Amino acid sequence: MRVIGTAGHVDHGKSTLVKRLTGIDPDRLAEEQARELTIDLGFAWLPLATGELLGIVDVPGHRDFIENMLAGVGGIDATLLVIAADEGVMPQTREHLAILQLLGIERALIALTKIDMIDDTDWLALIEQDIRTVLRPTPFADAPLYAVSARTGAGISELVSGIEQLVTQLPPRMDNGQPRLPIDRVFTMPGFGTVVTGTLTGGALRLGDEVILQPTGIRGRIRTLQSYRQSVQVALPGSRVAVNLAGVDQYEAARGSVLTLPNLFTPTTRIDAQYTHLPDATPPLAHNAQVKLFSGTAETTARARVLGVDAIAPGETGWLQLELRTPLAIARGDRFILRRPSPPETIGGGIVVDPYPAQRWKRFHPEVLESLALRLRGTPAERIAQLAETSEPIKRAVLQQAAGLSPVDFDTALEDAIANRLLTSFPNDTFLSRVRTHALLNRIINELDIFHRANPLKAAMPREALRSRIGIRQATLTALLAMQTDVVADEQRLRLNSHQIHFTPAQQALVDQLSAQMDATSYTPPSYTDAVAIVGADVLDALIELGDIVRVQPDVIFSRAAYETLVSGVLHLIDTQGQVTAAMLRDAFGTSRKYAIGLLEYLDTEGITQREGDARVRKA
Repeated sequence: MRVIGTAGHVDHGKSTLVKRLTGIDPDRLAEEQARELTIDLGFAWLPLATGELLGIVDVPGHRDFIENMLAGVGGIDATLLVIAADEGVMPQTREHLAILQLLGIERALIALTKIDMIDDTDWLALIEQDIRTVLRPTPFADAPLYAVSARTGAGISELVSGIEQLVTQLPPRMDNGQPRLPIDRVFTMPGFGTVVTGTLTGGALRLGDEVILQPTGIRGRIRTLQSYRQSVQVALPGSRVAVNLAGVDQYEAARGSVLTLPNLFTPTTRIDAQYTHLPDATPPLAHNAQVKLFSGTAETTARARVLGVDAIAPGETGWLQLELRTPLAIARGDRFILRRPSPPETIGGGIVVDPYPAQRWKRFHPEVLESLALRLRGTPAERIAQLAETSEPIKRAVLQQAAGLSPVDFDTALEDAIANRLLTSFPNDTFLSRVRTHALLNRIINELDIFHRANPLKAAMPREALRSRIGIRQATLTALLAMQTDVVADEQRLRLNSHQIHFTPAQQALVDQLSAQMDATSYTPPSYTDAVAIVGADVLDALIELGDIVRVQPDVIFSRAAYETLVSGVLHLIDTQGQVTAAMLRDAFGTSRKYAIGLLEYLDTEGITQREGDARVRKA
């Protein structure tokens, strides 16, 4: 699943081109359509020849709406840079290019639009030459350029082919089991409630998942999932996703929030980062400067503490500790953009090195700068841990090959990674990053918690159901459970230590009624069907799971006390008479043949007795 984003100056035809490509008008606001000006983010999708759907985020090009543009480009894989043939490279073209580079976007296609307005081939050649000159120092220097007209359709099929080729060259989206959906739109649908949309990263979301909105901590549940207006059971990283949330009001969600699973991300108000000041941004970034920070779809004001130097000059790279005014759910490796609040200007951006610094650093301590450089660069142990952020534990040989280290260096780095709790050892000489292991352990707790709350009268969750929900092998689940002290597990089922079946007062009154009837006729009690009519199937099954009632046949049940007395009686008859028959048991306890046969057959399956002719003896 892939998403590309448009970029370019206002009125260069981005939205018109998207509509021509997809048949979808990304300008959804009445004001946008009336003014013929993109104000906010627009969304569309393009069916590719492979059958895959490519998401497209259309961004505003006007300088007044640059901050809306920033909310749309954080999750894209590549850009469609749109430049009008009649104007060429303009100020917002350059600003968008700078932002894309700061965000680490490295692949692009260039759409030279409005060629139907230009008859002069020399002019077109001049524009193309200017574009190449501007792109030369960027990662997009060799990006394919397509001359198109959204009005006439000229060049559109070639552009689509170019897009399809680009998609095949994109690296796979990372899936480390830590899904994040930076929310870029919130709305309600009659009969459904709150819906949030965004570009999913880091992992999959599934129907029924318990989720949390960060940084507010508001919890909800995924009622329905859609990707490109198609209902899905699982949304994969890299796709545009619409999530219908149960338990969340519209006012509780907003652009800039992050939808994720509980216990994966802790919001922070302080981050350490490497920062690059744009060459044409003046003046330098001074210590304690007030800035606006943009990451994902979120924005907040921040105070930039410059580390190691007095200020970061235009074109220079340095270290910052950013004190955020409001908490953000941000992770190591996330990209960000800084803008000056007044006059508004994009001044630079960078990468998060540590989202949870241990303290407020002193500015001119060399060891602090060395530590930050090491975190950014990554030690061999850290690189191994990053490579082991996989869906399943990775074999030693595969990990060594991926790390590109000699056997001796690899063994040293592996030991360091384990000693520093960056890596977790699994059976059969396999390994998983500590981050991924922690995420899976939290997922086990979350899934069991969800199951218990949805099924309060069930004692435990089937083991296979949990494994399937998490999407790991049974051997991996077994290894994880060995690390987990909050879960009680057997071969078939699992439950949280804290979980106990509790009946409501109304349910308990019915249980007491059934208990009284069963005590009154201990050896000819109500059938399973009759008991269901009294307490309900869910309550009765809970009593069976608790062991208060023993179900010996589909329709034959006994209270625990009656069952234990009957078993003792069966064994006593065998010991004194040499055997027991249904008739003997019936007469001894004043029961009926139905209950006697049901009990004896059950004792056979339990390995307490065995059949010899029409009688039973102790199991040999």
